[in-house]
Amino acid sequence: MLLRISANLPDMTDKGNAIFTRNRLGAATSPYLLQHKDNPVHWQPWEAAVFDGARRRNVPVLLSIGYAACHWCHVMAHESFEDDEVAALMNAHFVCIKLDREERPDLDEIYMSALAMMGEQGGWPLTICLDAEGAPFWGGTYFPKNPQYGRPGFMQILTEIHRIWTETPDKIAANTKALTQSLKAKAAADARGDMPAGLPARAAQTLAGHIDMDKGGLAGAPKFPQAFLYQFLWQQAQLSGDATMREAVLVSARKICQGGIYDHVGGGFARYSVDADWLVPHFEKMLYDNALLIDWLCALYRDTQEPLFAARIAETVSWLMRDMVTPEGAFAASLDADTEGEEGKFYVWDKAEIEAVLGAEAETKAEAFCAAYDISEGGNFEGKNIPNLLAHGDAPLAHFEAARAALLKARATRTAPGRDDKILADWNAMMIGALVEAARIFNRADWLALAETAYAAARTALTDKQGRLCHAARNGQRLDVSLAGDYGFMGQAAAALYAATGLASYLDQARADADYLHAHFHDDARGGYFANLADETTLLVNNKPVQDNAQPAANAAALALFATLATLTGDTIWRARAAQGFTDLAGHLAQGYPAMTALLTMRGTLDHALSIIIIAETDAESDKTALERAALAHPIFCRQVIVLPPDSTLEPAHPAHGKVMVDAKPTAYICPGQSCRPPLTDAAALSAELDALLRARQTKPLD
Repeated sequence: MLLRISANLPDMTDKGNAIFTRNRLGAATSPYLLQHKDNPVHWQPWEAAVFDGARRRNVPVLLSIGYAACHWCHVMAHESFEDDEVAALMNAHFVCIKLDREERPDLDEIYMSALAMMGEQGGWPLTICLDAEGAPFWGGTYFPKNPQYGRPGFMQILTEIHRIWTETPDKIAANTKALTQSLKAKAAADARGDMPAGLPARAAQTLAGHIDMDKGGLAGAPKFPQAFLYQFLWQQAQLSGDATMREAVLVSARKICQGGIYDHVGGGFARYSVDADWLVPHFEKMLYDNALLIDWLCALYRDTQEPLFAARIAETVSWLMRDMVTPEGAFAASLDADTEGEEGKFYVWDKAEIEAVLGAEAETKAEAFCAAYDISEGGNFEGKNIPNLLAHGDAPLAHFEAARAALLKARATRTAPGRDDKILADWNAMMIGALVEAARIFNRADWLALAETAYAAARTALTDKQGRLCHAARNGQRLDVSLAGDYGFMGQAAAALYAATGLASYLDQARADADYLHAHFHDDARGGYFANLADETTLLVNNKPVQDNAQPAANAAALALFATLATLTGDTIWRARAAQGFTDLAGHLAQGYPAMTALLTMRGTLDHALSIIIIAETDAESDKTALERAALAHPIFCRQVIVLPPDSTLEPAHPAHGKVMVDAKPTAYICPGQSCRPPLTDAAALSAELDALLRARQTKPLD
């Protein structure tokens, strides 16, 4: 902290000249904000008038940022925001704003960066104090009402900030100036240059060296299932033939799939594990995590054919269909960690409960299930049990399917966790893209139909009257904010649907998203893409997201869209934009590559662009399917597989434009970059040709 907080609690006498004298969150659409609508705190939404009110009262703004599924957000709410004594202190000396980080990730990134500049560890709830211009001067995360856990009490912090604000405002001004200058310098950094030769390969070696080869994941705790990190390592392991790197990824995947971070009863992955063994999850389930994990596991399955990965993909899609589809047909954002005020209550078990559910006549089955899933009388988590298969390596234990179904039915009678049912553009897009990939690999028409329905529903819900894609929507109301990541990810979803269906309308939409992204978010002075519209003037800074956090960075999403369009269309403008993006961001990559693996993965996708075009009559199903299955099942990365009837036309710039069937048979064309190899009509020959291409890649390390 830049401001020293004393333990003194002087009397609160000056009530100030209150302007906002009531809690105004009742009109919010965010489920997180609605959780706080009955707090005695006079919470306000983020809007200019609120900052005007702080300026007229000459009081600081207390900004509290969280999200609906956040356990520690609930704890702080119960201890402080629902407490009349704390609320009186907040209302008297601050204008208080509540913000949903999922609705405004751009603002969250600004103030989380400020917190890091203060030397504080990030997390949610984010508690930060601002002046009336939105400039930060102090911050932290969770605080108890009174001092405990080695942390100062929230009341003493608020009182001391009020004292410093009124008695020594020069300290506040110095802090806001220093932090604002640092934030603006970071946002305006010119990173143009050339990416150092061999950086991806060196980055992969360094990162792989931090993987716990026994427990999987980055060494230590907590552990996050950073699928984009492992996707990068998997790509680099394939390019280099590095068996140790490959095994590091597989060990991590198996532990994630067998640990308690995975819901073995109902499917789906929790946000992270609080321990080093992947046993104890932070029980909230987020849409984006599950999207990224499905996509990663698809890549692993294509290479290994491990039943464990297939099982987790199918079970997670089943969870998605059961628990996460909104009435519109899109996908909800998250499920809460807490139920009835207790973290994980919905998910944990007593051994006696399991025995009762599985039935006395099935005692041996209950005993076998408990033995397999680490269920004991004493429990493995605070006296309860988190089902897990950490002792079973890569075995999915499919013979317990009926037992898990019975437990799922029994669990459904419990009070369910709260669901944040807002529709987020980027998170929906990530899940749609993952579903398309899984549908194609496992030949699941129902999964592809789910993806198409969700895409149409999300587009309708999120598109305003001017045709602009908004970041969030709920109950027919849209948030009037558009972000670069929304266009990057949604464009990728449209491109994936085009490759799967051959429908030109999807390609048109992907291209429109990419055009809008470049036209309205590009930094014409220094390159790269802003988080907000380039002409945005109301924020303290307009960041240029290059670091991956919970999800791949917006600039990585933008360049991935351009690289995908370059492969699908052959149009060199898209490759040029993607290549220029890497040049514009090279300085960031050279300095911060451990947090930019999604960008490095996209560099590999650009440098090894590959399209596989299959031309076949619609009634030539068996031969067409054999070619398609061979192309989709091959482990080679960054391939785009497109199946078209003979009367369809690829984009004129595509190297396979004008290609035809050979001898009236379904025919495949393998097209690395801007050239195509000779036609193939045999699935085995197609696989062999891809094998040869993969071997050739390994002799040319990625620069």
